[in-house]
Amino acid sequence: MAIRQRAVLDRPMTQTHSAAPAADAGIVLRRPQLTDGQPVHALVRRCPPLDLNSSYSYFLLCSHHADTCVVARRGEDTVGFLSAYRLPAAPHTLFVWQVAVDASTRGQGLAGRMLEELLARPSCAGVQFVETTVSPSNLASRRVFIRFAAQRQAAWQEEVFLSRAHFGAEAHEEEVLLRIGPLTPVPAT
Repeated sequence: MAIRQRAVLDRPMTQTHSAAPAADAGIVLRRPQLTDGQPVHALVRRCPPLDLNSSYSYFLLCSHHADTCVVARRGEDTVGFLSAYRLPAAPHTLFVWQVAVDASTRGQGLAGRMLEELLARPSCAGVQFVETTVSPSNLASRRVFIRFAAQRQAAWQEEVFLSRAHFGAEAHEEEVLLRIGPLTPVPAT
């Protein structure tokens, strides 16, 4: 498999920023707990093209992997979720499994904020690389991670991780692995 490596500045990126973070008002980012499992499952169901896993898997993520997951809440509503884990054989690498953002909150930078919140935690101390897989049709997710690489002034590379053939009879797009890093600290503003 060919690996394509890119420096941060090898292609222009269009970024939009809202003038005021009014849409962010009232959103709380926190470590999930067991009771977040069902609302997270419902959120992912509302976020195609994400693969919907069993509710049980979200209960496990919200309890066993809470230190490397983030839930975003606005009042009583779950409006975002990021699941990740450190690779057992390479603990300096954080693998982001899913990022779900409710339609009411998209385009406001919530996915990036959840990733930064997670990387700031003691549970992610020493993380130098972020990896994720993105299907080719999920352009929004791809933009989140390329923007993150640019903000962190980090190079990124990509390669096919799972081809369509890996999925057998299941009609599933290939999954492209994005690897970002090494990470630099966020510049103080």
